[in-house]
Amino acid sequence: MDTLQGRDLRFALAWAMPWGIGAAALHSPWAAWAVALAVLGLVAVLEWAVPAWRHSPPAREPHPWFSACLRLHVLWQAGLLVLGLLVAREQSSAAAVVALGLAVGMTTGSQGITFAHELGHARSRLDRALAWGLMVSVGYAHFMVEHYRGHHVRAATWADPASARAGESLWRFLPRTLAGSWRSAWALEARRLAQHRQGWMRSPLVWAMVAQGSLLVGAAMAAGWQGLLFWLVQAAHAVWLLETVNYIEHYGLRRQEVDGRPERFGVAHAWNADHWVSNCLLANLQRHSDHHMHAWKPYASLEPLPGPQLPGGYASCIYLAMVPPLWFRVMHPRLARWQPAPA
Repeated sequence: MDTLQGRDLRFALAWAMPWGIGAAALHSPWAAWAVALAVLGLVAVLEWAVPAWRHSPPAREPHPWFSACLRLHVLWQAGLLVLGLLVAREQSSAAAVVALGLAVGMTTGSQGITFAHELGHARSRLDRALAWGLMVSVGYAHFMVEHYRGHHVRAATWADPASARAGESLWRFLPRTLAGSWRSAWALEARRLAQHRQGWMRSPLVWAMVAQGSLLVGAAMAAGWQGLLFWLVQAAHAVWLLETVNYIEHYGLRRQEVDGRPERFGVAHAWNADHWVSNCLLANLQRHSDHHMHAWKPYASLEPLPGPQLPGGYASCIYLAMVPPLWFRVMHPRLARWQPAPA
């Protein structure tokens, strides 16, 4: 096992978001929302202003610290959600509750789902259980089926609901991926149960749906309509962030068919970014080609491969993607270097 290097402590930077938003929420929902916007805006500015601020070298050997970073976030997120309910309960304004939900959703989406994604790829049963818990907390547990058994098989093909096509705007992509991912998850789970001759009561997806409903009921019982509204808003914002990042990750890239099957996933089939700050916050998710090529590789060991490069990290690209003409203007010349330009 490799000795922990001082540079590896950088991943603890991710904790600043749940702690900072939580501390601001104690002051007011609007302060929490301001902190969330400031973090996203600051990271986006850094990605554009200091594009050469590259990440440290990948870790060569595993170390318990890397898993601890992700596992501890589960505690931070649970605490932030409970705090959110307590603060929401004291609000008389729906607007304030929405602001609070958006602020907390910035953490549950940008980091909670990202860390759930990484934990779900781990071989540890504990880590996979924690991943299910994080996804249940944002009402999107079917991701745990669709992502690993669907997206990783079909990424960068037209069969994948989470891969955006060239010329497809974010706003057209969102309804397609939301509906398609839901249908795919249940179809994949039905196939698995049939193969193992098991009934639906043996499906973790079914029990995750029960848990999601129970959390909604619990939020309403604990904090009234404010609690229910808060929970729905944070979950919706988290899912929006997830699917917007999905839109960015494979936009316009397509694997060619070889003998009627997609070619093997390669470095050219995902967009990458290697900015130091955002990769610390997002567990190296932006080293996306290496992740798809080596799905079991721990996040700290992912390498920056010379594949398609985004103009900035995910934070800045989210702003671009929200304005389709601007997104197309920036991305299509880059896309043409890897695949034929869209018609």
